[in-house]
Amino acid sequence: MIPKIIFEQSIKRYFKCVAPYLDDESVSEIMINGPDDIWIEVSGKLQKTDAKFENADDLMGGVKNIAQYVGKTLNELNPRMDARLPDGSRVHVVLPPCARNGVSVAIRRFGKFSLTMEKLMDYGSITANAAEFINLCVHSEKNMMVAGGTGSGKTSLLNCISTLIDPLERIIVIEDSTELQLQQPHVIMLEARGPDSKGRGKVEIGDLFRSAMRLRPDRIVIGEIRAGEALDLIQAMTSGHGGSMSTTHATYPDDTLRRLETMAMMSEVKMPLAALRSQVASAIDIIVQTSRFNDGSRKLTHIVECLGLDDAGEYIIHPLFEFKHRGFDNSGKVMGKLEALGNLPTFLDKARAQQLHVDENWFRPE
Repeated sequence: MIPKIIFEQSIKRYFKCVAPYLDDESVSEIMINGPDDIWIEVSGKLQKTDAKFENADDLMGGVKNIAQYVGKTLNELNPRMDARLPDGSRVHVVLPPCARNGVSVAIRRFGKFSLTMEKLMDYGSITANAAEFINLCVHSEKNMMVAGGTGSGKTSLLNCISTLIDPLERIIVIEDSTELQLQQPHVIMLEARGPDSKGRGKVEIGDLFRSAMRLRPDRIVIGEIRAGEALDLIQAMTSGHGGSMSTTHATYPDDTLRRLETMAMMSEVKMPLAALRSQVASAIDIIVQTSRFNDGSRKLTHIVECLGLDDAGEYIIHPLFEFKHRGFDNSGKVMGKLEALGNLPTFLDKARAQQLHVDENWFRPE
């Protein structure tokens, strides 16, 4: 592993053609599709740039440098790599011949976190009533999943929701690559790591989850569920660790539950499908769905309550809020908002017993 200052100097040398975008806070992602095809994402929209590497060797030298800095192996036998730059940006690399266009790199940048529920309301991403309900869910210690597609704002939304957690609680955050920026004073950050060049030292999210259970958490927050660690999360949620949160890729709320079920089956622990499905249904209380629209905006599209399984063993989804699309304005911006559907959550009486603020008007259609 090379020193940080030397690494930063070499990155500027190898990646000088994209340096302006690395310094530009408005750029959320840099996509390098070979040495002469570079795109950026600004305000949710893709733009092709005029930037080019002088040659393919400079691009290869840059990614090899990143691999050396993070202590990972990147070669013909290991052509894929996840890494993190010193500023917190996430990097994924794919080498030829797997990448037919040449060395392909995606750099996801994370600026200083400043998103709040109030800002989401200003952006039109959520309504005041829906924000009040999410606040109620956090303080009622409901287990929540934030779901959406790539680039839909899942991580930012989870960051935002986490600001509602009581600052006196002990929170343990587990991530494959650090992205979350929790603002509470008592946060333990755990990060997975891959094996070294000799295959030693690998620590997976599931391993960290088992450690987290022994570190006396009030809440467990997982950056993203991708595979068998879903079973660890589900078992934690059903064993008294209320208020846990995570994100996953899914298009609709019912897809979220089925995807969790599928990922839990990737675990080394084998369970009958009926028992696994019962645990998933029992573990997840609330699903918050987010999407990126054609105009680049990101909005909450669904908030649902999960009510277990029906007699046929299928998940019961209780929809509370849904985004109603009202077309586009003259500038191409999406019109519409997240609207209440008239259904009341089933836990309002329990919330009142906890002396939490509850207003049934939150759920009345306008």
